[in-house]
Amino acid sequence: MAATAVILVDEQDRELGSMEKIEAHEKALLHRAFSIFIFNAKGEMLLQKRADTKYHSAGLWTNACCSHPAPGQATLAAAQVRLQEEMGFTTTLSKAFTFIYKAPFGNGLTEYEYDHVFTGVYNGNIYPNPEEVSDWRYETIEAIEAGIQQQPAAYTEWFKIAFPKLCQYPVSLH
Repeated sequence: MAATAVILVDEQDRELGSMEKIEAHEKALLHRAFSIFIFNAKGEMLLQKRADTKYHSAGLWTNACCSHPAPGQATLAAAQVRLQEEMGFTTTLSKAFTFIYKAPFGNGLTEYEYDHVFTGVYNGNIYPNPEEVSDWRYETIEAIEAGIQQQPAAYTEWFKIAFPKLCQYPVSLH
């Protein structure tokens, strides 16, 4: 995995500097991130299953895309680039909300993120990057809620936090 820097922030999302991504996760330092939730015209949400080679949360179901903007990169611009890299398509993204979460993983890493959540609508072809995504599907909100209740370990920690928050926001399907 290539070394990538993340933007360290405070609890108001003010930049404090930058650090190599793995080091920030080892030290559990708060850093800027984004999560993208994509819906189709039927109101179904696009889920991806993280590739088995990911450094954490491998093989788990989550939202369409998530990552970190690089130092000097606008968060929305980073989100648009990463959506193309991971899922093979682009669409207009709208900011929904932000939240902070902290989730330790068994491998000694901790996600401690100031997460910017974006939504979008897409009905075209999907060409996921197999290095990032092992599977994908569209699911109804009700099916996702049931899945999280029945098999919480099958979903990423951040998804289980962001999903109920997202369900409180109206998403335009146009």
